[in-house]
Amino acid sequence: MKTCAIITAGGTSSRFGNRNKLMEKIYGKEVIKYTVEAFEKSEVDEIVICANKAIIDELSKMFSHKIVEGGSTRQESVYNGLKATDCDFVLIHDGARPIITPELINRTIDMVKEKNAVSVMTKTIDTIKEVEDGKIIKTIDRSKLYNTQTPQGFKYDLIKSAHEKLVGQNFTDDAGMVEFLGHDVYMVDGSYKNIKITTQTDIEIAKIFLK
Repeated sequence: MKTCAIITAGGTSSRFGNRNKLMEKIYGKEVIKYTVEAFEKSEVDEIVICANKAIIDELSKMFSHKIVEGGSTRQESVYNGLKATDCDFVLIHDGARPIITPELINRTIDMVKEKNAVSVMTKTIDTIKEVEDGKIIKTIDRSKLYNTQTPQGFKYDLIKSAHEKLVGQNFTDDAGMVEFLGHDVYMVDGSYKNIKITTQTDIEIAKIFLK
């Protein structure tokens, strides 16, 4: 059975600064390189990168993998990636999560082959408050709360069908689309190190983990 990885790199890095965060170097290597190399060392059979048009040329020089232009939203970018491949199972991962490991990728592959739809997650450790107009409304029971990470894995036909049915929407993650259509999604234990690079501060944290 063929497993493909779709790596999203279509964002504009608006919260990061005046350059694309995926091109930021940590110890002389671009963030996106750390991400892609982890998948190259895993059991995936194909890698598709959905990229912002502004960095496609740079990525083409870095990688021999299939690179497609992303869309105006994350959902559009993933859909473009899905249309560019054909496989049995697919893992979808944020390019800005460079501390992902081949081991976690392989565990996700094993789980998705068993469950058809999975998401890497970590247990919420902070106390969560619901706030309205600056006022705390209630404290939410965190015993059942988890933080969503990537990769998320799916049977290819299942997630492609979800994207076809929900085209034009703006879901922030693919598991949410599958859940919305009434399908079960199962949890894969993640890692608190598997952070997403969003701001300059995240780069400093990533340096600690990658040292």
